[in-house]
Amino acid sequence: MSEEQQEEYNKIMVVVAHPDDMEFSCSASVAKWVKEGKEVVLVQCTSGNKGTSRRDITSAELATLREDEEREACRRLGVQHIEFLQCGDGELMPDLAFREKIVRQIRKHRPDIVITHDPFRPCSLHPDHRATGITTVDSVYPTARDPLYFPEHLASGLEPHKVAELWLYGSEFPDRFIDVTDTIADKVNALRAHKSQVGDGANLEERIRQRAEELGKQHDQPGAVEAFKVIKMRR
Repeated sequence: MSEEQQEEYNKIMVVVAHPDDMEFSCSASVAKWVKEGKEVVLVQCTSGNKGTSRRDITSAELATLREDEEREACRRLGVQHIEFLQCGDGELMPDLAFREKIVRQIRKHRPDIVITHDPFRPCSLHPDHRATGITTVDSVYPTARDPLYFPEHLASGLEPHKVAELWLYGSEFPDRFIDVTDTIADKVNALRAHKSQVGDGANLEERIRQRAEELGKQHDQPGAVEAFKVIKMRR
């Protein structure tokens, strides 16, 4: 799809398992879209309440810390809407209860594009990433579209919604490449907000920029890129 055709899509939802997943995967693209005037909504499925090697902190304290870090990262990126689902870290299951939570957000925010983990990628090792990816895919099609799924949503004013495109990051065979040469610094700045995960961030910018440039070279793309597999839906 050309850049001109993409212009009609102005609302993007990113659905991720843990705080910092968006920042590591696609935040340079997010920064670019925000600067273009697009609206980005983050759906944060867990608050990362087990993601540490520390033994001097409780899960509740860690969740609070990581939610605060995510808010700051989103502030730096210009993302204005965050939905914290507060599911248990390491406990996500691709079941109807989880799907209802994501469908609710799709119907509430009505995005044109939904971005999530690629659950089909070989060696996708984290169970939360797989569960979030497949549940989001199943939420986009057909569940959010059809009114007989979760009809109780209608009572609260949540109408069915058809997403135009589903973008999967971390794919083995991506086919959409976003040139993020000008927004790598924004990505690094957002990642630095996640101090519990990146520490002092030594050499962070160098590593992030190198990865993005290597990805571009791997797929014969100029500059630094973030890559996605795009599935076009019928609206």
